[in-house]
Amino acid sequence: MAETDEEHGTPTTAARDDPDPVTMARARSRVYDLLAATFDGEMGRLVSALDDAVFVSLAEVLPISIETGDLETAETDERALGIGYDNLFVVPGSHYVPPFASAHAIDPSEEFESDSPYHSAGEAGELLGDPAADIAHLYDAASFEPERGDDIPDHLAAVFEFMAALCEHEAAILEEADPDAEALTSVRELQALTLSHLGWLDQFEAAVAAEDTVEGVFAALARIARTFTAWDARDGVQADGTTPDKSP
Repeated sequence: MAETDEEHGTPTTAARDDPDPVTMARARSRVYDLLAATFDGEMGRLVSALDDAVFVSLAEVLPISIETGDLETAETDERALGIGYDNLFVVPGSHYVPPFASAHAIDPSEEFESDSPYHSAGEAGELLGDPAADIAHLYDAASFEPERGDDIPDHLAAVFEFMAALCEHEAAILEEADPDAEALTSVRELQALTLSHLGWLDQFEAAVAAEDTVEGVFAALARIARTFTAWDARDGVQADGTTPDKSP
């Protein structure tokens, strides 16, 4: 992976063959923090990142080619971007794509009744379904309370916020003179478990691409988010609990 910009937390240089583990963990944390802000509708931060080509830089170091033309603009219209976000992720309607895992579940939760006009009782896709309960258990294990995601545990912004915190905690452990191997293993296992709950991003990305056909900004961002998490699950998380050699 790459070094990161301190403000935006995304790649600004080419990937290194052997990055320092602390730098790697902190870089991953900052990327997740930016993704959390993005999918929580923090438009000021998103506009700043787009204007600075931060996501374009990130896409360039990911393992597959991602079209970023829709992210490259001379000046980002924050108002238009906010309307696009609301139409896609906030206001149920013809272009609505729920940004939480329960909505993309294949099977309905065991106990659920719905009076929502956007969901039929007994069908998958309810709010606060089993995926929300599953990810909430991981939050509890880490004594973590998400501030993002509108109190929906499986909201993408909340999950990315959690990953940012876990990666930052990993960096803090690694910075210790004598890293706690058990604590390191625990936080890395939590990272791996959390990422294992993001398989629904395949459906999410496809749905956003189908609805965001005019501007294309959020379609590109969803693809970057899915690709980054897939890379992180495969190559970023070091679940074997190894610690760096601190000998001189």
